[in-house]
Amino acid sequence: MKSFLLSTIAVLLYCSASAQSFKNEFGFKTENDAYLATLNDRYYTNGLFIYYRRALNPANLTENIEKKTYEISVGQKIYTPYWGMVANKEDQDRPFAGYLYAGASYSVFYKKESLIKTSVEIGTVGKNSLAQGAQEFLHKTVGFYTPAGWDYQIRNELALNLSASYSKLLIRSNDNVVDLSGNGYANLGTTFSGLGASAVFRTGRLNQLFNSAYHNAVIGEAKTKRLNNSEFFFYLKPQLNVVAYDATIQGSLFKNNSPVTFGIKPVVFEQQFGVNYSSQRFTIDFNVIFKTKEVKSAAKAQNYGGLSLYYRFGK
Repeated sequence: MKSFLLSTIAVLLYCSASAQSFKNEFGFKTENDAYLATLNDRYYTNGLFIYYRRALNPANLTENIEKKTYEISVGQKIYTPYWGMVANKEDQDRPFAGYLYAGASYSVFYKKESLIKTSVEIGTVGKNSLAQGAQEFLHKTVGFYTPAGWDYQIRNELALNLSASYSKLLIRSNDNVVDLSGNGYANLGTTFSGLGASAVFRTGRLNQLFNSAYHNAVIGEAKTKRLNNSEFFFYLKPQLNVVAYDATIQGSLFKNNSPVTFGIKPVVFEQQFGVNYSSQRFTIDFNVIFKTKEVKSAAKAQNYGGLSLYYRFGK
């Protein structure tokens, strides 16, 4: 194990010193409340996402655009009440629910360090999301309890969701070790609808937004030189969400035939803390999210952690 860790560190240091550029990126993100070792297992209990990204040919870009990328993804989110073994529906403070999707995104990075990202996701909520089987398999694999209560999960419904976001650098220190940016987003769909705004504070070894791993923008060659060949920074992201609809809580938008549903809290605040390391070849990111109450029930606030790993290739 010691030799493996030393070898991994050596590879990362080598890649950090190498000013290479790669067009493609592949990796995954996993989210789970167990990462925080709080012994909680509730609400948004697990998420798994797989991504492929590619930078477009920079020769076709206009003067004010640094980079364009597209992304293809598949993902699954799993939700439960305060515990994954609540067999009686009267005791459930949030519905059992799953969301399974395939998605595509398109990002445009501008020279003045702003970016616009548009996305579409097609999938399903309900039994067809395979969330019950995924949670049962995960718990059996790691030796956790056997989930109970999925008989009352949100019923099947086709999911079609659109989203758009805008980010903009607000200020960066002269020594390039601290910056602040703003972000706004809007979602519209049969599963999630709402909007929100956030601020992102970063400190450490940074790159511009169009070259930064924070925005999955290490791939491709921007017109402007990178501030650093690698990044290592901490970030803080407070975000205010206005929720218009959430099918994993409220059931179908068109015909609510789910046995357990609740109303939503229209305003939800979340606070994210994270650390990111990125070389030209690899990215590793770990973050912690604290989120206020989302459901009009006895449900409480929640927290969970996320881990992302990405590998870049193809010059």
